[in-house]
Amino acid sequence: MTAVGRVTVDRVYFTCPACGQGEFGADRVLGVGGFLTPRAERLAALAGVQQSFPAAERVLAELAGWSVDAETIRRLCHRTATAAADWLAAEEPAADPFAAAAGAWEVQIDAGKVNTDTGWRDVKVAVFAKRAAGPAATPADWADRDLPAPAIRRVVADITEAAAFGPRVAAEAGRLGLTDPAGATVLGDGADWVWGLAAGHLPGARGVLDIYHATEHLATAARAALGDAPDLAAVIDRGRGRLLADGYPGVADWIGELLGRMPAGGDGAAVGGRLNYFAGHRDRLGYADRLAAGASIGSGLVEGTIKQVVNQRLKQTGARWKADHVGPFVELKALVDSPWWAAFWETR
Repeated sequence: MTAVGRVTVDRVYFTCPACGQGEFGADRVLGVGGFLTPRAERLAALAGVQQSFPAAERVLAELAGWSVDAETIRRLCHRTATAAADWLAAEEPAADPFAAAAGAWEVQIDAGKVNTDTGWRDVKVAVFAKRAAGPAATPADWADRDLPAPAIRRVVADITEAAAFGPRVAAEAGRLGLTDPAGATVLGDGADWVWGLAAGHLPGARGVLDIYHATEHLATAARAALGDAPDLAAVIDRGRGRLLADGYPGVADWIGELLGRMPAGGDGAAVGGRLNYFAGHRDRLGYADRLAAGASIGSGLVEGTIKQVVNQRLKQTGARWKADHVGPFVELKALVDSPWWAAFWETR
C-alpha cells in the first residue's frame, strides 16, 4: 500500500546458493519494507493518532481508497510511537528550535487518567514552551488580553511515579537548552507532586498556581460561607480580583469578609481550609507582576494536551491501553503539531 493507494509490484527474488537466504533485491531500492510504504506509514500514523483506530480505517478507505484494517493501524501507531520516543530522546541538537524561538520559558505539568491493562493509571505530562510577552494587563482586564500563543512547545509523558518522572523532566529541560531553571516558570495546579518535582528537578524556577484552579478554590470558600447567595458570582469575582491584585494578603482579607457576613449554619471550617490552601501556595500567587509583564498565569498548554490527547483520544468508550504504550502515544500525538514531525519521518 502506497500513499496513493494499492499498487502491484513484480520483482525478482534472489537466493544465495551458499547460505540459502534470499530477498527481493528491488525492495531496498523502492523503499518497500512491509505492507505499507514509508509515506503510507506516515499517513496511517497521522490518521491513527487523531481518532480511534476503527475510525482511522474508515477515513483512509473513504479518502484514499485504502484497504488497511484497524489492527494494522493500531500496531503501526504503537511501533511508530516507540520509534519516535527513541528518536526524540537521541535527537541532536534538540535545543536549536528552542534557541531560535522568542519568548520566556514555561514548563507546565499535570496528569490525566487512562484506563490500562493494570487499571486506571495517572499519565504524567510536562509541556516545555517558549512564549513571547503579550500586552501588559491589570487584574481588572486580565481576561480580555490577547496572550500570544507559544512560539514552540515540546511534550513528554509517562505512566510513572513523580520520583521517576522528575529526572526525565530535568533531562529534557537540559536537552532543550534550559540550562538555568531559574529563568523558567513552572505552572500547574495545586497537586503537591507537581511542586515537589519542580523544587527537586527545576531548582530556582518560579512557580505559578494556575489561576483557574485557584478560582475554583475561591468558589468553594464562597459557597461554604454563603451558600447560594444571590450575589455569589459577584463575591467570587471580587475574591479573584483581590487574589490577582494582592496575592495571599488579598485572599486573606477577602476570606475575612466572607466570615464576617457568614450566616448561622455556614461552614467556617471549609472556609478556613481554603485559606490554608492559599497559604501553602503564597509564593505562587504573584499574578499582578506577571500580568504587568504580559506573561501567562494559567496552565492551559498542559490542560489542553490532557483534554485533547488523554481525554478525547485515549479515553474513548471501551478503550484499554497497555500502560507502557500510553506515554509514547501521547508524545506521538503531540509530535504531529510540532516542528519535529517532518524531521522524524525523514529518518524513517
